[in-house]
Amino acid sequence: MEEIKRIDRRPVHKGSILTMYEDSIQMPDGQVAKWDFLAHKGAAAVVAVRDDGKLLMVRQYRNAIDRVSLEIPAGSKNDPEEPGIDAAFRELEEETGYTTKKEWMKPLIKLVTAIAFCNETIDIFVADRLLPSHQHLDEGEYLDVESYELSELVEMIYSGQIQDSKTVAAIMAYKDYRN
Repeated sequence: MEEIKRIDRRPVHKGSILTMYEDSIQMPDGQVAKWDFLAHKGAAAVVAVRDDGKLLMVRQYRNAIDRVSLEIPAGSKNDPEEPGIDAAFRELEEETGYTTKKEWMKPLIKLVTAIAFCNETIDIFVADRLLPSHQHLDEGEYLDVESYELSELVEMIYSGQIQDSKTVAAIMAYKDYRN
């Protein structure tokens, strides 16, 4: 592939979790293209497995799609350098009211969520041997915790009821991991 090179990055907007930039990209033919870029500090998520084998899921409203979504527990890192396991451990307890020991959390998969325009990565872990704790949601966060059999979640993916990319990837990776 011929060389493509970013020659400028200009901030356009800074939000609470994203910063939007306009990038100037030198194309192989000499033209300069303008590309949007969203910077994100990264995130972590957990496939949380109860002792009975059911997976904990969270149901919450998502503004981008203007509807409720069923997802694995997840959240942003506090800063880009925070280890994914630390964020996953925190989010498990915050969102579900369960915890585990960090040594019982196993890496499952790492994703880049929207590779064409955003650098967000999500480190996804499997957690089992869950221990009841206390849910403590972030301000403005409202969600319901539910549990499902793996087979139910796979069917919900294929029927289009679950469309969140991190959840789809995590559930399908966990299906292989378990086998």
